[in-house]
Amino acid sequence: MTFRKVNIFILVLAVLIFLLVLHHNILGLSDLLKREFSGANPLGLQPVDFIPELPIRLTQDQNDNEIPVVITASEDRLGGVIAAMNSIHQNTKSNVVFYIVTLNDTVEHLRSWLSQTSLKNVKYHLLDFDPHVLDGKVQVDSAVPDSLKPLTFARFYMPNWVPNAEKAIYLDDDVIVQDDILALYNTLLQRGHAAAFSDDCDSTSNKFTARGAGNQYNYIGFLDYKKETIRKLSMKASTCSFNPGVFVANLTEWKLQNITQQLEKWMALNVVEGIYSRTLAGSITAPPLLIVFYKQHSHIDPMWNVRHLGSSAGKRYSPQFVKAARLLHWNGHFKPWGRTASYAEVWEKWYIPDPTGKFSLIRRHTDIYEAK
Repeated sequence: MTFRKVNIFILVLAVLIFLLVLHHNILGLSDLLKREFSGANPLGLQPVDFIPELPIRLTQDQNDNEIPVVITASEDRLGGVIAAMNSIHQNTKSNVVFYIVTLNDTVEHLRSWLSQTSLKNVKYHLLDFDPHVLDGKVQVDSAVPDSLKPLTFARFYMPNWVPNAEKAIYLDDDVIVQDDILALYNTLLQRGHAAAFSDDCDSTSNKFTARGAGNQYNYIGFLDYKKETIRKLSMKASTCSFNPGVFVANLTEWKLQNITQQLEKWMALNVVEGIYSRTLAGSITAPPLLIVFYKQHSHIDPMWNVRHLGSSAGKRYSPQFVKAARLLHWNGHFKPWGRTASYAEVWEKWYIPDPTGKFSLIRRHTDIYEAK
């Protein structure tokens, strides 16, 4: 009787072992089928819920609607930066992020100004510019050593400031935006173009001649066509120049084409050969950009860079036209925060007083007095 019970126990145990082995083999076959199907289709025959983990690139919390705006901030022009940022912030519902390029001695002042005013909720990054990157690339007038403004060259290094973006806007600090900057950001750039500028020959820009400097709105006003290096480029001297104070950059193309390295090459060459016009029209940042982007740039709507408001104290445009402009640009010597400038009242509408008291619009009256 005991021997019989042992046999029954052994038989049951054998059946159980057989069933376990069979179950294991069925599961193995199921896994094999899943792998086979998933090889032909990333999702195989599994429902999406069954996927244990989505690829990292799909799960990252990225905001594709971010609009990067690069702007420089020097200590003596912080009021301009504040007014420009405020005008952008107040006229858009888009996710604008400011990339503010500055020097170490300005950071705390700017941070205080932003944190203690209505701009405390804007999104921004403060980025330090190292002037040493310009060593050997710019000439400093020994008689006027302070004439060199390093931050004016920050625009040459766009991918450094916004390394993970495909597109960004660059703005000078002497602008006021009167419309939604999303429209500027959506400027269509042609295939292969790394930037879009506003040409100086457009219908909204006054064409004027600077005495002894040639036409300020074409290439001969910026480059020395007596130099063989310039002549070899076969760039027509009458080609319309463009304004580098407002532009949209395709940062992917910028990096692919090594735009920064190209600009540095021409800067260094100017130090050796002096290829810029001796009676330079406009800014010293323009010549390298004009060379690198010769007939290789797209165009922004001219109403997004209505300029020359700072070229004289007189009013160049009608009040109706200024009101319709989408972006006003006080390029020139007469800045709305420092001297008598046309339509300074429009700029002042967006200006936010400095809570630290370091920057004051009273300086405008001081400059007027000193200029007399």
